[in-house]
Amino acid sequence: MTMFSSYGRVLSHPGALAFCSSALVARLPASTVGLGIVLLVEHRTGSYGLAGTVSAAYVLAQAVFALVHGKLIDAFGQWRVLPVAAAGFTASLASMILSVENDWPSALTYLFAALGGSFAPQIGACVRARWSHVLTSRREVQTAYALESVIDEFVFVVGPVLVTTLATLWQPAWALALALTLGLVGTVSFAAQRHTAPPARRRSSGNDVRPPMDWAALAPLAVVGLMQGALFGVAEVATVAFADRAGSPGLSGPLLAMWALGSMVGGLVAGTLTWRRGPQVRVRVGMVALTVLMVPTILVSSTWALGAVLLVAGLAIAPTMIATLTLVELCVPAARLTEGMALIQTGLVAGVAPGAAIGGVLVDSHGPSAGFAVGVAACLLGAAAAQLLRPRRRSEADAVS
Repeated sequence: MTMFSSYGRVLSHPGALAFCSSALVARLPASTVGLGIVLLVEHRTGSYGLAGTVSAAYVLAQAVFALVHGKLIDAFGQWRVLPVAAAGFTASLASMILSVENDWPSALTYLFAALGGSFAPQIGACVRARWSHVLTSRREVQTAYALESVIDEFVFVVGPVLVTTLATLWQPAWALALALTLGLVGTVSFAAQRHTAPPARRRSSGNDVRPPMDWAALAPLAVVGLMQGALFGVAEVATVAFADRAGSPGLSGPLLAMWALGSMVGGLVAGTLTWRRGPQVRVRVGMVALTVLMVPTILVSSTWALGAVLLVAGLAIAPTMIATLTLVELCVPAARLTEGMALIQTGLVAGVAPGAAIGGVLVDSHGPSAGFAVGVAACLLGAAAAQLLRPRRRSEADAVS
């Protein structure tokens, strides 16, 4: 257990365990809402294409407004922005559920889904900014980021199983409503813990100038996030369809959970290691590994084989994301850290939208394997973008961390 003592050290900081725990609950919608929308719409209409495009409307709006949320949070503070966002998020998606259940015009369904995405609280960016504020050691910050990646994946293990189980045994609408309720409670609890939050950095005069972003480093990272998001979007729809066509629709959640479990294990181990290479190199290697490991998803024909492939492929996800966010933390000024983290989230979420939409159309016409093929192509493009990360002379961003 001494191998994991570094996690205990970061959690022992005053207030860390409390805000980390509430953030865990707050991010449950991240792993349940997209899948919940697919299950709900497909259950009512029978179309994966329609389900994918409604989900795409949600995630596209989330991507568009993520950077706005980051700027507002940096300027006004987490405790002011997050509760308002959570309230709008819950109300909008509750209206979307009513629209689908009552067969309202599809335009309203798209509108409410997009409104929900526009209000989605940026919990992942906020909790990582909070860790960067609370901790002073660079090594501990990376350990905390690894912990958050593990928690992210834990949520993606539990969330899909929870929503698909409730949708199968109960109703998709109630499963989605429960996820929204938990997210609201967790977000309000997280925001209320003001003593560990970074200070608001609202400019007091017109002469203040925001420190510049290192766009040469951030732009390729945003593309990497975009392609990872496309993979997540198409894989979600393709996995649901794969399980359905195999005659076991209830296995879609567990299959996605296997993918997340692999990522969780990879992240857990990554947080305990002392790396010999810097985060820039780890991003490059991680994207190549993810590309190679996702290829077998195109070829498998049984749910058990798909679960095994997704488990192994997941091992590359969290370590790559940890390296990505570590590089962001090194490149972004403290006064714009939430904005920088939100930029990567914007890429991730923006990729989910076309991934889900294109995947839904191809799955309807050519089957799940075609959807997974799109995911592999997205990984390949992400690996190419990672190679474009700006080479640096010996600096903090290239140092082992």
